[in-house]
Amino acid sequence: MRKTCAGLAALLLCATSNAHAGGLYFSDRGVRPIGRAGAFVAGADDLGAIWYNPAGVADAKTSVLVDFAMLRFSSDYTRQLRVVDADDTVRYVRSPQVSGTSPVIPFPTLAASYAFGREKEWTIAGGAYAPYPAIATYPETVDGQPSPARYALGSFDGSALILLGGTIAYKPTETLRLGLGLGALVGFFQSTVTFSVSPPDRLVANAEQPEYDAASSFRVGPIFSPTANLGAIWSPIKELRLGASFQLPIVVSSGATFDVRLPNAAIFDGARVAGNEAHVKFVLPPILRFGVEVRPADDLRVELAYVRELWGVHDSIDLTPENVAIEGISGLPKRVPIPPIRFPRGFTDSNSYRLGAEYSFDVGGYPLDLRAGLAYETSAIPRPYLSLLTIDMDKVTLSFGGSIHIGQHWRLDAVYAHLFASSVNVSPDEARIPRVNPIAGNAPLEAVNGGRYSASGDLLGVGFRYIF
Repeated sequence: MRKTCAGLAALLLCATSNAHAGGLYFSDRGVRPIGRAGAFVAGADDLGAIWYNPAGVADAKTSVLVDFAMLRFSSDYTRQLRVVDADDTVRYVRSPQVSGTSPVIPFPTLAASYAFGREKEWTIAGGAYAPYPAIATYPETVDGQPSPARYALGSFDGSALILLGGTIAYKPTETLRLGLGLGALVGFFQSTVTFSVSPPDRLVANAEQPEYDAASSFRVGPIFSPTANLGAIWSPIKELRLGASFQLPIVVSSGATFDVRLPNAAIFDGARVAGNEAHVKFVLPPILRFGVEVRPADDLRVELAYVRELWGVHDSIDLTPENVAIEGISGLPKRVPIPPIRFPRGFTDSNSYRLGAEYSFDVGGYPLDLRAGLAYETSAIPRPYLSLLTIDMDKVTLSFGGSIHIGQHWRLDAVYAHLFASSVNVSPDEARIPRVNPIAGNAPLEAVNGGRYSASGDLLGVGFRYIF
């Protein structure tokens, strides 16, 4: 059952990954910023700056920002499994394609700011915002057979994670803005996954014989993982803004509970899982952002931004089960305790290059803004570690957005973005994620993440800003 904990960690990572892009989710966030493909570092000037560059909050005035975005994510996976028989014969088995889809969930941004001081040089802000995760659910069966995705994940139903935080920004002159934000990732994560518990692998049954599948569910939390970000914007001339920000890492350290329904094979008659608690710890990466925005005219803004997510710090997940064991399995010791484990991840840093533009004009007395953006982002997941648990690949984002201003106070926003992801083939010989087997034998388990992955996403969002 050691790898039970590894599966828990990987699933938790998939949930909390939503705080970062190149590693584990499909899109950056915010209706107006995404209209510029996330090129919102130097040009940040409303409450969307809380995430991208807290210095931009200095231009938010006393205001409220509310927006909602929905990410329609879909993925297809055709698994290829490398099997070594008892006589050391190597076979390659291809499974039917399995497809995953995401529920329609509106992910919110709720933020408010207050400007004060003699020249309104200080601004404080607070907000709650949800990341845009690639949450997919996969079927339990394909063509009447157990799904090849069952050893990765089943469903994220019941998960609820949000980032809460506050920001203070200072604008001592019209050329300089500074900002500092403090926040935390909070909430719960819930998921299901299937284990294969043939003891040991292939001794009494095939590696993936359904009678030896164990359905499991996890609940991780309450999660409270603090973080901070800081940033600066310098505008030496009216036509030019330079911005930079730094997001500190997020250290996830949380308790978890998991429930396992043991298989219906005869050797498990009378067996039970004693204990259901563990502790999970790992690090999500710091983020560096840089941007240059030019304003050649009062009605046109163009920004080029670069984002580097330092996923290299995410080298492992550490699991500490708390007195958990399987008891009463026929032919095994009476009690099989679960030791602490270190689960390797092997992630690397990711890079994102973003170009966004915003053009303002007037129609019938109503000021309008049009936005468009293009971004290219590399994945932080090395090919041998790609799986349905942590699906992400190199991708291109093409976005369009706009706003209409009503009077002196209201701005209504909308965005549409499509995310083009490259297909990835993981050779069964290079795959590194094994089937989860709590009571594996001495022989190494086959990696189950080989095969062809493809995915895409559409993001649709609306929102408003009100200035007091």
